[in-house]
Amino acid sequence: MYQTSTIEPQSTTTHAKIAIIGSGFAGLGLAIQLRRRGESDFIVLERADDVGGTWRDNTYPGAACDIQSHLYSFSFRPNPDWSRVYATQPEIHAYLREASIDEGVQPHISFGAELLSCTWQARAAHWALETSAGSFTADFVVTAAGHLSDPKLPNITGLEKFERPMFHSARWDHSFKREGKSIGVIGSGASGIQIVPELAKTAGQLTVFQRSAPYIIPRVDHVYTTAQKSMFRRMPETAQALRDELFWGNEARFPQRRGIADFIAKIETTALDHLAAQVPEGELRHKLTPDYMIGCKRILISNDYYPAFLRDNVALETSGIVEVRERSIITNDGEIELDALVLGTGFEAADLPITHRIFDENGRSMAESWTSGGAAYACSTVAGYPNLFIMNGPNSGLGAGSIIYVVESQIQYILGALEFMDSTGASTIEIPQQAQDNFVAAIDERAADTVWLNGGCYSWYVDHRYGRLTTVWPDFMTRFRRESGRFKPDEYLVDGKLVDGPRRLESVSV
Repeated sequence: MYQTSTIEPQSTTTHAKIAIIGSGFAGLGLAIQLRRRGESDFIVLERADDVGGTWRDNTYPGAACDIQSHLYSFSFRPNPDWSRVYATQPEIHAYLREASIDEGVQPHISFGAELLSCTWQARAAHWALETSAGSFTADFVVTAAGHLSDPKLPNITGLEKFERPMFHSARWDHSFKREGKSIGVIGSGASGIQIVPELAKTAGQLTVFQRSAPYIIPRVDHVYTTAQKSMFRRMPETAQALRDELFWGNEARFPQRRGIADFIAKIETTALDHLAAQVPEGELRHKLTPDYMIGCKRILISNDYYPAFLRDNVALETSGIVEVRERSIITNDGEIELDALVLGTGFEAADLPITHRIFDENGRSMAESWTSGGAAYACSTVAGYPNLFIMNGPNSGLGAGSIIYVVESQIQYILGALEFMDSTGASTIEIPQQAQDNFVAAIDERAADTVWLNGGCYSWYVDHRYGRLTTVWPDFMTRFRRESGRFKPDEYLVDGKLVDGPRRLESVSV
């Protein structure tokens, strides 16, 4: 049976060579690879009481992945027993739990240890970490908190006044009895389109408050047979072949994000044909038709979202919310009484909350240092913050493909840096500001002609404070790995000096 443990508050400070913040796919993946390489001097700080990250937190009805199971899993830990093409939340969470136990990571995890501050101490050449469970120091810190860690609440007048049950999709209240109730759902993104069909089955009345319609394509899903799973187990090469096929299929979708006309036309036709096949012509179909270029926002997959609106107990509200009152929502078309309100309003992806808790030697937070939005060299290191690596940070998300590929690329990069430090006996490594600026400028140049900046929509991919694409990688996944998946020390300051001579040309491959 899976066991969790919470560390007790300490009066002393615990030191580790490496501190990993978060135990989702990124944090666990790095921890597993450290263990496999014989590294034992590391800790994983987890604020919750279980591993899993977003797959622990998002337990809403209908929660499932929109990337195929055999691709949305570690390449170094394949699972022949995925039940279906698109796994559900409980199955993915179980996969991560099992991995943490089987790979011997559990003893390294401190549960209930929320990071409060992480400060670089230059004199000691280490990081001082204050958590809800005590104090730690570490030579190296890896933040693996992820883009989808902290729920974002909508900026709606009066939201705090609502007196009836109200919760975010990532903080689902399972004590709420939804049968026969009048429920409102704010948001029609990736979570919303999974929640709505489930609530529609039992709600007395369900109202979906939509700001903009998503593009939705068919979900080509099926259950894997016993024979298929047996084949994957007996012949791992067949599972790998499937993974390869899925990878290149996703990689081939990137030109859509470049706004290339033929690719855009093809995927747009697929989405609009799907809508036309499921919703009769008329006002409802018009409301569900997007008014921006496809790909500008996340393209969603569902077979049951559109049909939910054909039910008598489901309504789509698009007139706009004016304010929230104690027991209702006021729209531009009138008042809607509600027994409960579900907020499917996404996450703090551009302004990462954890960056407000990481401080340089002068006490300046990483968030403050990003004066024009999130920025990192090789999407992994930040100027002014030595011996620190970010996973799932600036420009490491994907608009098409599996984030696990990026996670594994970053794991390779970090392991390469750590191996380099061990082999040279150096104490500190830091990326200079100019090297970071050059790298970020190249990303901005690539992003300039993508649909994310030119598609006519408002999305969480873009930091709208600065008009920059800071969340996703604006190129092929394979190019991410070429550029940011193999550590090269020649741009770095090592013990305060640029690497020079023969070592400047050296790179560590992992």
